[in-house]
Amino acid sequence: MDTFDPHNTPRDTLFAQPAEALGAFQFDQSVAAVFPDMIRRSVPGYQTILAGIGELTARYWQPGSRLYDLGCSLGAAALTMRRQLPEEAECTIVAVDNSEAMLVRAREYVDAYRSDIPIELVCADVCDIPIENASVVVMNFTLQFIDPAQREALLQRIYDGLRPGGVLILSEKIHFDDAAIQDAIEHLHLQFKRANGYSELEISQKRSALENVLITDTLDTHLARLHRVGFAHVAPWFQAYNFASLLCIKGEAP
Repeated sequence: MDTFDPHNTPRDTLFAQPAEALGAFQFDQSVAAVFPDMIRRSVPGYQTILAGIGELTARYWQPGSRLYDLGCSLGAAALTMRRQLPEEAECTIVAVDNSEAMLVRAREYVDAYRSDIPIELVCADVCDIPIENASVVVMNFTLQFIDPAQREALLQRIYDGLRPGGVLILSEKIHFDDAAIQDAIEHLHLQFKRANGYSELEISQKRSALENVLITDTLDTHLARLHRVGFAHVAPWFQAYNFASLLCIKGEAP
């Protein structure tokens, strides 16, 4: 059996050939195999967001608390959080995803790095997971895949499960109500994907597969909803084109 190398992952060619019938996008085994390359070539600023998650974790984690990576995919955010915690931290990281294929691959990533801080990998719907005694919760491009009717209730449960001074780091693809701005930003994103080697066929077929699966909100919608559930301090800390990450702080630190 080959030694697992987390840096040696296949190139994303899932949509490179014409398909007679495209099904809805799923986080299955084929996506799990190429996911690091897919994200790198599709999401501008992704590595900067991960680095920021690490820095924010280092600032806001609290001893004896839980840290959550909701919609963890291959566990990139969970691993970033763990690297920023001192080895003696009495914390547990809970990484949740509803795709067994993604979690099988995530286990390989988690096991590739030694640490005394446990990462619990849980296969479940993030809407069903209790959020308890949390100091840091990360949703890194996850909410956009949740039924819009369930989003506020999920955020309310996260807020209620955070300690005072705890944070939610929410990264999302967004859209703009201003049609001219939407067109310009969407063009920049398309150029980003073209520059990273995606063909027009790949871009078109992936867009079709994601239709009605990935449903975006405007930044204003996100901000209003986060304030409604109780977050006193909410602001974007990073944005690249139509991808943004927000820091949401629950009250003041104890």
